[in-house]
Parts: sequence; C-alpha cells; structure tokens
Amino acid sequence: MTLDFRIGTGYDIHRLVPDRRLVLGGVEIPYDRGLLGHSDADVLTHAIMDAMLGALALGDIGHYFPPSDAQWKDANSISLLKAVDGIVKEQGWRIHNIDTSIVMEKPKLKPFVVAIRQSLALALAIEPDRVSVKARTNEGLDAIGAGEGIAVHAVVLLCRDDDR
Repeated sequence: MTLDFRIGTGYDIHRLVPDRRLVLGGVEIPYDRGLLGHSDADVLTHAIMDAMLGALALGDIGHYFPPSDAQWKDANSISLLKAVDGIVKEQGWRIHNIDTSIVMEKPKLKPFVVAIRQSLALALAIEPDRVSVKARTNEGLDAIGAGEGIAVHAVVLLCRDDDR
C-alpha cells in the first residue's frame, strides 16, 4: 500500500466596497462593506478551491467558474466549493487538512472563526479540526493595511491510499 499526498496553495484578494455583503467561508460577517466580485466574492473559499485544484494540477477556479459567464453572477461560493470537492473526489483524492490565513484590518474575525471553520468543514464533509482559519492584519501597510481589501493564503493537503 502506498500513501500518496498532494499539496496545493491558493491565494485570492478582493476589494472592499459599500453595498455588498461580507462573506467569509460561507459565513456572513456584519460590516459596512463587502467584497467586490462576480460571485459572492468569498475570498477565503476561493483561495481554498484554488489550493484544492492546484494540488492536482487542475488549473484554478476561473477555469471552472469564469467571471465572464453570467451563470456565476452572485454565485454562492460554498456551492462552488462543493463542486470542486466533487472534482477532487472523482480523481480519487480527499482533503487531509486545510490551513488558511486571512489578511485584513477590520472587522475583527475572532468571534466568527469557529463558525467559519464549521461552515467549511460541513461543506467538505470533514471534521472541523482539519480546517485552520487564522486572521492576521497587515499592520497598516499597503492597500490591505489601509482597509481597502482582504487577501487569503490557503494550503490544502490531499491524500489517498491505494496500490498505484
């Protein structure tokens, strides 16, 4: 029996704007601005999907859900995450664990981290202790530090056990 692993990294960034909901990991965060994007702009979920696809050299989410396609306008990113998880599983892989860093100045995420982890774990049918969500600031530096946007770095470890 061979233990087989693949690791992928993902990165996404979106601008904060008025009159949009702020959704991270499928959880709506009360704030006076939200993320600009074609879908719900859930930057956390987008980075995780890119990491999952990258681990298997399957491109990025723009290939599967292009912003030029009207069907993805205001799409729920958790639904897209489930679709990407289906692609990963069809290839014979499963998520071992996820580690993420959300880089933003405001709002503070500490009250929402458990709910975000649970939302992502539920969508992916894994235990919440396999999903790490950390919130960081940029110490006031650059556009993120000025509160103009939110960026996320994600790492996903996929595994499968087989005799290949």
